[in-house]
Amino acid sequence: MPRSIRIDAVLVQAVIAGALSFAHLHDLAEAAGQSGWKAWAYPISVDLLLVAAWRRLRTARRDRSAWTWFVIALFASLGANIATAGLLDLTHVPDWLRILVAGWPALAFLGGTLLVHTPADKHGAAPAQPVDDDPATPAEADVTRDETPAPVPSAAPAAPELTPAPPEPAPTAPAVPAALLDHARKIADAHKASTGAPMSADVLSARLGLPAPMTDAIAAQLQLT
Repeated sequence: MPRSIRIDAVLVQAVIAGALSFAHLHDLAEAAGQSGWKAWAYPISVDLLLVAAWRRLRTARRDRSAWTWFVIALFASLGANIATAGLLDLTHVPDWLRILVAGWPALAFLGGTLLVHTPADKHGAAPAQPVDDDPATPAEADVTRDETPAPVPSAAPAAPELTPAPPEPAPTAPAVPAALLDHARKIADAHKASTGAPMSADVLSARLGLPAPMTDAIAAQLQLT
């Protein structure tokens, strides 16, 4: 059973537009002095350069060379279509247009050669990163970290031994001034002369009214009981 043929509107539109553009380029080349098969070769040259530049741009968006030749071919095609719209007298083509048409083959040949032989990626691929011999994924790293045994807490440090405090030094007897000692001796001698008995330490303390440590020191030096 034969396969049904579907007509694609986009394809039909492309064929019609291409045919019109082809005819306009042919007419302009013929008016510029290119007769015979040469006039028919010009539309093919312009359209092929446009298609080649577009295919290059699909694989290398940042290729400035491809953009340059795409713009050149696009302007050549648009210029030919606009020139044949009645804005230009095809019976009296200006000299500058004849020069452009005559020089187009060399320009198209240069563009096609550069598009074919220029590397697709001028910048080169990014250098591959070195791969570890045994890379560990984040999950494996977490498992390894979790399986690491926790450090066992050491025993509590023993309480430091308390060293006994050194014994407090015995209080030293206060120094007795010489004048005070002479005064106490006179009192003791007067008491012995009047009573006939040596003065006791308590009586001397009451007479002098001094603190006990000072009185004891005086009594010890006077040898009072």
